[in-house]
Amino acid sequence: MLPTSVSKGRSSSATSRANPMFPQYLRRIIKVPSRLLLLDGSESCFTSQLIRDLDPFYICIFWQQMDIEYTFWQMLHLCTSPKVVYQHTKYHKRVGSDLETKNQWARDDPAFVVICSLLLSVATMAYCAAYDHSAAHAVFVVISVLLFHFLITGAILATCCWFLTNAYLREESPNSHVVEQRVEWLYAFDVHCNSFFPMFVMLHVIHYFLSPLLVAHGFIPILLSNLLFMVAASYYHYLNFLGYDVLPFLERTTFFLYPIGIVIVLSPILILSGFNPSRYFMNMYFSKRL
Repeated sequence: MLPTSVSKGRSSSATSRANPMFPQYLRRIIKVPSRLLLLDGSESCFTSQLIRDLDPFYICIFWQQMDIEYTFWQMLHLCTSPKVVYQHTKYHKRVGSDLETKNQWARDDPAFVVICSLLLSVATMAYCAAYDHSAAHAVFVVISVLLFHFLITGAILATCCWFLTNAYLREESPNSHVVEQRVEWLYAFDVHCNSFFPMFVMLHVIHYFLSPLLVAHGFIPILLSNLLFMVAASYYHYLNFLGYDVLPFLERTTFFLYPIGIVIVLSPILILSGFNPSRYFMNMYFSKRL
C-alpha cells in the first residue's frame, strides 16, 4: 500500500506548484520580456504556457518541491511488485483527466531521475574506490556511466520505443470523433527509468558485494555472473512491457517481451564459451586489471 503521508505529500506538492506566487519566484530565475505581458501587467497566454513548461526545471532547482517519499515508494515496488506502480500511474492519469488537471501519462516530478542519478553516482564511486587507482580516471568513469549508461542510452532507447509504439502499436480507433492518443516521449523515458532502477540494484549494488566472487576464475563465477546479467536484462524488458501494456490505446505490446527470449537463448551460449560479463565490464571501465 501507499505510505500514509504520500497523498498528503503529493497534495501539498501540487498545492505549492499551483501557488500563484510561483510565477514571481520563477521570474527571479528567468526574466520574462515585457512584450510578453499585457497592458495591465498580467501574463499573456504564451507566458503562462512558458511557466508551465518550465515547472519541472523549477522543481529540479528546489529540492523541497520534489515528492521524495512517493519516489522511494515507487522504487521499492518496482523491485517487488511493479504492476502496482503502473496501476497507480493509470489511476493518477484517470483522476487527472476527470479533474482536467493532468492530460499526460508522464511524471511531472523529476525526483525519480534525480534520485536515480545520485544513487548511480554513489554506486559508481564505490566501484572506483575498490577497483580504480586514479582519481581523475574515477571522475571520468562516474561522468561516463551517469551520462552514457543512464541518460544518453536511456534517451536513445526511449526514442526508439516512442517511435515504435506511435508508428506500429497504436490501436486504430473506428470512431473518427475520438481524440487521437499518442505515447509521450517523456513517458517513454519514464518507462526506461522505471526499468533501469531494478537493473541498477542488481548490476550495481548486489553485483558490487558479489564482485570478489564474480570476477574470480573458474566455471562457478562465469555461471553466476551470466545468470545475474540474464535476470537483470530480462527484468528490464519485463518492466518495459508493463509500462506500455498499461496504455489503453496500444496493442500487441507483447512485442517488448521478445528480447527476453533472445537473452535466455544467448546466456547458455555465453556460459559454455567461458565469457564472464563481470570481468569484461570491470576490465573495460576500471584501471585495476582483474
